[in-house]
Formats: sequence, C-alpha cells, structure tokens
Amino acid sequence: MAIAHETIARIGQPESEFLEYKAVLPPAATIAQLVCAFANTKGGAIVLGVVEDGTQITINGLSDEFRAVQITRKAIDLLSPTPIVNYDYVVHQSARLFVIDVPKSSVEVSLGGKVYLRTGDRTTLKQSVPVKALTDPGIEQLRKALAEDRKACTEARAKLLDHYESVFRILDDLAKLLYPKGSSVPTDDPEGKMLMRILFSSCADTFETFMSDLLYQIYLARPEALRSPAPVKVEDVLVCADMEEFISWYAKDKLKKLQRGSVKEFIADNKTIKALQVFAAKRIKEIDKILQIRHLYTHQNGVVDEKFRQHFPLTKLNEEYRMTLNEFLSHVEYLVQAVEAVDDAARKDFNLAVYS
Repeated sequence: MAIAHETIARIGQPESEFLEYKAVLPPAATIAQLVCAFANTKGGAIVLGVVEDGTQITINGLSDEFRAVQITRKAIDLLSPTPIVNYDYVVHQSARLFVIDVPKSSVEVSLGGKVYLRTGDRTTLKQSVPVKALTDPGIEQLRKALAEDRKACTEARAKLLDHYESVFRILDDLAKLLYPKGSSVPTDDPEGKMLMRILFSSCADTFETFMSDLLYQIYLARPEALRSPAPVKVEDVLVCADMEEFISWYAKDKLKKLQRGSVKEFIADNKTIKALQVFAAKRIKEIDKILQIRHLYTHQNGVVDEKFRQHFPLTKLNEEYRMTLNEFLSHVEYLVQAVEAVDDAARKDFNLAVYS
C-alpha cells in the first residue's frame, strides 16, 4: 500500500498532531488506539523503528523479526467502523521503517466503544461525561493516584488500572454492604463478606494478568527474548493461529508458578523480568502474602488453614479471615506500586509503547 509522499517527508520531524514514533512493534490495541485518534482528528502517521527521547530523534529501523503487517491488520480489525489505513515498509536514511498512514475519517471511529482524539503529540480519550468523584475519601485518593499513573503506562498496566478503578466504584457504591461500620471495621453481612472476597481476589488475579500481558508486550517488542532452551510441545505451537497468538500463549504459560502463589519461583524462572531488578526480597514476600489471601478467599471461602498460618501466624485455625476497607486499599496500593516499578523499568529497557 503506497505511503503518501507528505507522510514520508515528515519522518525525522518531532512528534506532533500528525506524527507518532514507536521504537519497536507495539501490541495491536496500542496501534488501534493511535489509528483511531488520527482518523478522528486530522489524520497522521505511526512510524515504527524510530525513537524520540525529548532531546533527539534516532532512526534505528525495524527488524525483520517483527510481524508488523499481521499486527497492523489485527489493529484495524479492532476498530469500528473500519477506517482507511495504508501501511508498508519504507527505507529512510538507509534504515527500514514500517509506516502506518491514516487519513482523516469522514465518520467517527471507535475502539471498544471508546473514541480517541489527537491533541498535540498526545492521544486522548474523548470524554462524553465528567468523571464522577467517589464518596469515600480513601478510595477517591487512590483512584486519583491511579488516574495519574494512567497517563504514562503500557497497555498491560492500563488494563489493570481500568479494572482497579471499576473495583473502587463498586466499593464506593456498596458502602452499606461492604463497610457499614466504617473503613476500619470488617463487615458482618454474609453477602458483604462474600463480595469483599470476590473483589479482592479479582485484584490479585488482575495483577497476574498484568504480568502475563507485560511479558507478551516484551516478547512482541523483542522477539529475541523468546529464545530459550526450554522445550515447547509441537501441539502447543500448532493450536496457535499465528505468531502473535503463540507469543500470547507463551507469556501466559510463563505465569504458572505465579498462579501457584510463588512470586520468587516466577522471578527465578523469568530472566526477562528478573533482569529488570525491581523485585527485591521484601517486595516478593509482600506480594506472596497478598496472593495467599487470594488463595484463601478463592479456595477456602476465607477460612484459615495451616498453609495460610505459615504466612499469617497471628491468625487462628478454622476462623474466618475478614478484611477491612483500609486493609483492602492498602494491599491494592502495594500491588499498584509493584506494577508501577516493573512497568516503568520494562518501558525503559524495552522501549515499550505508551498506551493513553
């Protein structure tokens, strides 16, 4: 597909309303978001293989190992209605780049029901209604902090933050059920206790999903990180429709030890994550404890067993482990801080794309 001469002429200029650089291949959803924004504004182009760090623009090129065409097609399929998009490899300053050229659309384009716009060199969400503030001051304070985090993060982290905000709104809406006596007193209501267990478990589950999604983005950005002496069954490869699907499967498969509640074993088994050097012994221990609470809530309905007491020796066997709102928020905030650390390190080390 031919790329407009006007678009090629912009390569090397600073990022703008019409231009976005990515050092490596981002996930389909990130490309779709950018295409959506350009189509809804004045058009523009995404150029893969170029780095702008605020002081200089470096044209590195894009390796042949990247599946840019396949990922771009998947990105376009995520949009409704399907916009006109041209994409192809071009050679600029002896470097092979991949350019996605997006004309302005005559109709509004959306991604998952959301409409994005291009504002200067940023992609922004079109807000139809103002964000409603939450009633509980503790929840609202954490929600605001997460909203700030959302401005510069990977797609993996953005999905986690979106889920946590949804959980916060449920907590705020159901105060009379979940913490009727205040944020420092656990609820006595049977339905409230069950819902607290479900909500907390979902936050722990989403942390695990984040780690899998981040690995997927790293493998997509650096295909060489997939190289490993670990065996892979032929049947596991054959059930995947394409390379992107295999990378997604491989990232999820690397999560098994974390799902069994061992952060330490997960880090030891994943050199890519270990190399980021953000999981110190204390952080590993605290996340392990959070995952143990999730396990108790999911498999024991919150009733303390011997395994749980190994991590929480002050609890009593066969008694119900209940959580106050303050404890809930404290655990979630700890996970958010861990996510921020690994996400920021991965973005820096692997040049991962920012998801608005």
